[in-house]
Amino acid sequence: MDQMEFSEGGEEALVAAIRQYGQGLLRYCHHILCDYHEAQDAVQITFCKAWERRTRCRTGALPAWLYRMAYPTCVDILRQRKRWRPLPPAPEDTDYIGPELRAALEALSPEERGLVFGRVMEGRSYEELSGIYGKSAATLRKRYERARKKLARLLTQEQAEERKAT
Repeated sequence: MDQMEFSEGGEEALVAAIRQYGQGLLRYCHHILCDYHEAQDAVQITFCKAWERRTRCRTGALPAWLYRMAYPTCVDILRQRKRWRPLPPAPEDTDYIGPELRAALEALSPEERGLVFGRVMEGRSYEELSGIYGKSAATLRKRYERARKKLARLLTQEQAEERKAT
């Protein structure tokens, strides 16, 4: 499905877009928010925004357009979270991310988490990420490298602290 089919289609086009891109957006939002239920909310909000704006945006690929809407939605949820409540620790048995990696990922900015997720988990190219973030591939490559080094440094620090504690 492309942008034109989505913008000119009816509700069946929305359902098809949700089926095709919903799980990928959910994973993306989950890695930025580190909370599955908030990620579900973000995806729902993203598709609502996309449906409301479908006639205004006719250029570009539909997935990149959806991801461009999902990112600020996630950032808005993070801002609301800071105002309303602290993030409760996630139950360790419900996620495939261990507590050390989760803590290190939460220390990254939302954009850094999104880049790491896009490159590592989804195997996206810098050109694809460029379409999502609206920044050049070279800029995103450099930001990814910095995020990767920061993540490695955080994980190394945590391992060193664990060794000292034992």
